Amino acid sequence: MDDSGQGRSGAGGADHQAGPGDRGPRRPPETGGGILMGRPFGVPVYVAPSWFLVAGLITWVFGGQLDRVLPELGGVRYLVALFFAVAFYASVLVHELAHTVAALRFKLPVRRIQLQFFGGVSEIEKESETPGREFVLAFVGPLLSLILAGVFYLAMLAVEPGTVPGVLLAGLMISNLLVAAFNLLPGLPLDGGRMLRAVVWKISGKPMTGTVAAAWVGRALAVAVLVGLPLLTHGGDTEDLGGVDTLTDALLAAILAAIIWTGAGNSLRMARLREHLPELRARTLTRRAVPVEAATPLSEALRRANEAGARALVVVDGQGTPRALVREAAIGGVPEHRRPWVATGSLAQDLTDGMRVSADLSGEELLEVLRATPASEYLVTEETGEVYGVLSAADVERAFVAAMARPST
Repeated sequence: MDDSGQGRSGAGGADHQAGPGDRGPRRPPETGGGILMGRPFGVPVYVAPSWFLVAGLITWVFGGQLDRVLPELGGVRYLVALFFAVAFYASVLVHELAHTVAALRFKLPVRRIQLQFFGGVSEIEKESETPGREFVLAFVGPLLSLILAGVFYLAMLAVEPGTVPGVLLAGLMISNLLVAAFNLLPGLPLDGGRMLRAVVWKISGKPMTGTVAAAWVGRALAVAVLVGLPLLTHGGDTEDLGGVDTLTDALLAAILAAIIWTGAGNSLRMARLREHLPELRARTLTRRAVPVEAATPLSEALRRANEAGARALVVVDGQGTPRALVREAAIGGVPEHRRPWVATGSLAQDLTDGMRVSADLSGEELLEVLRATPASEYLVTEETGEVYGVLSAADVERAFVAAMARPST
């Protein structure tokens, strides 16, 4: 499955997460993605714990089918079924790698690939710049699944039918066809939804319009899956809707519908986020600051700031070079009657390279830099190195909330 928002589950397909941009300092390595299996093309591939649950379910179901087709296998059928489960997810990984290679080709950074409950996730950190690239990025996943299905079909012709290799190849062919067909459905967060989004984006000239259209089609698709999947699996025979099989089908439909509905909603939220992010500009959010030496009494430092109309303090050395930033929260914690006896430097946080922010940063770039080095205040500088002021993380957060509260255009 594919998701331009924060949805993270794919029904045997690709799910893209367009997040913060790739410029500025990089974030620390992520944890919690599951078991690291490797780094093809430099992108880490994780297997989430939920994968083992699905692998076990596939092994149990496929093993039961093998018992009917190849009863002579006995208990060995579950080993064959486990091999099928692993091979199927290897096919899903190929699907994800197709998205990853396309993203890297378009210079879009990929954070990681994760194999999980209902397929795979390719977490792409930036959005495509054009609808054409968006379409290609979404289409390559189902295309690779179709190619795999063709490869397994040709291999199936070369083996004896009714044998273990024949059954395995037939199962892999069918499963890849299903993966391709499901992901081509025209609603977010599926790959087909990304393709629909690209088409509407191209026609309207507005990516947000494409996202809204594809997301609402995705929600309609979720309702169709919830209602239609149980009927489809029983051939439309309503009299046959009962028993354990029906409950299993209904549960599967509910899970798939929830994934699609949630992914569509996340796509809308992320599109709205990206629409408003450019409003966050370091230059407009920066507070004017005054330089003070570390030994300066806090009361005197605040007097100078008030006199200059500044709202931040920068601790400098004897040559006027910034060394630390005074924390606003620390100032608030000092009672007014004690401020003449408190050195300003005792309330400051030493400057690190990550706490120096360009005044020209905005949007995703700005948030990425702040996320890479968490702090309460940042020193904002011009390209020449001249100090522009101090950026408070609290000011950025307030501006972000205000921007998200404004309606989309």
